[in-house]
Amino acid sequence: MSSSKEPPSPKVRRLVVVRHAKSDWPAGVADQDRPLGRRGVRDAAAAGRWLVEHGTTPDLVWCSPVRRTRETWDALGAGLGDSPALEVRFDDRVYDASLRDLLSVLRDTPDKRACVLLLGHNPGVQNLVLALAERGSEEARSLAAAKFPTSALAVLDLEVAWSAIAPGCGVLSSFAVPRG
Repeated sequence: MSSSKEPPSPKVRRLVVVRHAKSDWPAGVADQDRPLGRRGVRDAAAAGRWLVEHGTTPDLVWCSPVRRTRETWDALGAGLGDSPALEVRFDDRVYDASLRDLLSVLRDTPDKRACVLLLGHNPGVQNLVLALAERGSEEARSLAAAKFPTSALAVLDLEVAWSAIAPGCGVLSSFAVPRG
């Protein structure tokens, strides 16, 4: 009788991609300085609650440095509780990012990170989700393809190292638009 060991399955990593919450459009304010509107604050908090309810807590956050994404993180992150493992990185590459830019950011993720949240802007976040998720829930993919509204979030599972993230490597498990 021969005994063959199956190779260990690769470590599954989780990526949560979030579009910033609904912002305000005050006259004379530069795009990078636009704050969240009241609805945006409520919806960002609801996104944080959704993550907790679904057992998805990031240990690293990549966030665009502009005001509306910072404020989205503040409201979303407040509901996650304190975690000594959580690190937040505000990175200029996430603002007005292309698919290539976002993949570059994610490839800079330390391998020890199991769950990463990327908080950015459209169309970049939608393009990222659709490029990564060639497999998974057809319903979730269809919803993400049709519209990626403010506060929308997509949860993907990846079986590659962060440094090897590339189109087609993800399984889309959830797409939600939490509202407060």
